[in-house]
Amino acid sequence: MDGVLWRGKQPIGDLARIFERIQNLGLKYTFATNNATGSIGQYVDKLRSFGVDVQPQQIINSPIAVAHYLKQLHPEGGAVYLIGETGLIEALEQAGFHHAEDGVVAVVAGLDRQFTYEKLRKASLLIQKGIPFIGTNPDKTFPSPEGLTPGAGSILAAIETASGTPPQIMGKPYPHLFQLALQRMGTQPHETLVIGDRLDTDILGGMNAGCKTALVLSGVTGLAEAEQFQPKPDWIASSLGELVGVDS
Repeated sequence: MDGVLWRGKQPIGDLARIFERIQNLGLKYTFATNNATGSIGQYVDKLRSFGVDVQPQQIINSPIAVAHYLKQLHPEGGAVYLIGETGLIEALEQAGFHHAEDGVVAVVAGLDRQFTYEKLRKASLLIQKGIPFIGTNPDKTFPSPEGLTPGAGSILAAIETASGTPPQIMGKPYPHLFQLALQRMGTQPHETLVIGDRLDTDILGGMNAGCKTALVLSGVTGLAEAEQFQPKPDWIASSLGELVGVDS
């Protein structure tokens, strides 16, 4: 959603008109984001503030993918060492997992704007003891009105460097989040279009999932970089509005 639907608090185009057009075309849609900081309820409220009526089941973020994965391994829930914000905390709590510093089944990390050396130290020590290391998403940067700021991938890189162990990542471009989206919509990959602003997560992930892809230039990726990427996205557009035929 970041860089496709909005930048910070600013919508990209007339989102109410854009989604009216999508609905008139009879298309199903799911909002899938790597952003692990916001809760599903916060996304519902933000979309509605832009005139887009959406149900919670239409939104999947990387914390939902993490919780789904952990629930498969630990149906009863359990303790995890958690580095993250509201979205990750709430998703894991709803799945029966809680933060602890000992006796944990996993170290789970995402974007945490209160990240400290102590959190890095504790996570590294747990991982070195063999505790599984799970990351929300690999995005090195996060778009903001001021420019690109450090993303979850920056924190994961610090933990990997300190522990010597790479994370198992649940968000884009890895398959788990895409599979959840397809399941919720009841669609097959060949009839599904993945739209995003990042080549290394959205577009690569969509291609790996067997979907058609469309890159919008309203976020992180510029045209020159997009034209050099191989294989190329199926479509390149300046914005979501242009892609669906709604003038900005």
